[in-house]
Amino acid sequence: MSSDADGGSGAEVAALSDKGSPGEDGFVPSALGTRKHWDAVYERELQTFREFGDTGEIWFGEESMNRLIRWMQKHKIPLDASVLDIGTGNGVFLVELAKFGFSDITGIDYSPSAIQLSGSVIEKEGLSNIKLKVEDFLNLSTQLSGFHICIDKGTFDAISLNPDNAIEKRKQYVKSL
Repeated sequence: MSSDADGGSGAEVAALSDKGSPGEDGFVPSALGTRKHWDAVYERELQTFREFGDTGEIWFGEESMNRLIRWMQKHKIPLDASVLDIGTGNGVFLVELAKFGFSDITGIDYSPSAIQLSGSVIEKEGLSNIKLKVEDFLNLSTQLSGFHICIDKGTFDAISLNPDNAIEKRKQYVKSL
């Protein structure tokens, strides 16, 4: 019987998969990997924004956004470079990019509520040069091309947690990219 890098057998991995533990690809399927989950999250966040003006969760934190912008500075990405934010969510990162000076910014998300929330956040900030589109990155309805920078702060992670054939979904993500 062969063993994996941790000394376990393939049979142990298969048994763990059946109990909600990591599968053969190392990921535990989760609701975080489903469109239903994200639609519900952004419907709640959109309602909260409408009622209280709260932009919602910054999923990977402000430090992650700042780190990405510092990386773009370090690599001398021109402020007129076209930037695509894949899975833009509430659009807060788009706002930060615009405030920093980037002028050709597009955000996509498969959740219509996320795009509505992004639009509301962008409007509240008084920005008008950001493009938004409801788009499923795994099943593109149009040709998205010509971007200098594509940013993903968590979409690939969520896809990796999808309980329905995550391995194929990750392959499709790479193909779309």
